[in-house]
Amino acid sequence: MEMGTIIAGILTLAILSFLYRDNPIYKMAEYLLIGVSIGYVLVITWTNTLMSLLFVPLFAGSDLWLIIPLILGLLMWARFHKNIASLSRIPIGFMIGSGAGVAIPAMLYGRTLRQLSASVTPLVDSSGVPNISGIVVIAGLLTTLSYFYFSREHKGHFGRLAKVGTFFLMVFFGTTFGYTVMSRMSTFIGRMEFLLTDFLRLAN
Repeated sequence: MEMGTIIAGILTLAILSFLYRDNPIYKMAEYLLIGVSIGYVLVITWTNTLMSLLFVPLFAGSDLWLIIPLILGLLMWARFHKNIASLSRIPIGFMIGSGAGVAIPAMLYGRTLRQLSASVTPLVDSSGVPNISGIVVIAGLLTTLSYFYFSREHKGHFGRLAKVGTFFLMVFFGTTFGYTVMSRMSTFIGRMEFLLTDFLRLAN
């Protein structure tokens, strides 16, 4: 058995010991995971980002404009000195502005425009057969919007539409929660498979 497999098996059992109760073995494995993760991120950031994309091109003289992000990065450290702490707002402002400029169009397309395009599908296909999924989408859209329309009291026919919208909301929340649980279960199954096959060799 390889040493990496032994270490991975012991650490997996240490993490699973939390199922009994919180204990020092679990805390040791947790701290080790956090420390190794931070160290890995720092090494990757230094080699693949700072060295490859900043220092090597800058000091080689090929991309002198990289002096701008270098200065902005150094200004981030001004946060730790109270006399010049205000200078750190400059790179933070650049980060927030550029991040918003990248995120807003992506989110607008992914969460708004694609949702709008999915809600205007034809209700009848070319052969004249009703599009059941399109009808369900339209019904869910209209009833859910009616539930969030608070300028009118939810009574009568409008109230019944809003109530149907709550059922669509509950279906959405249930499927989202189920997806989260299943993703966690798949991770747990993968760990148990590793323990039974590679580590303990109790199954093939």
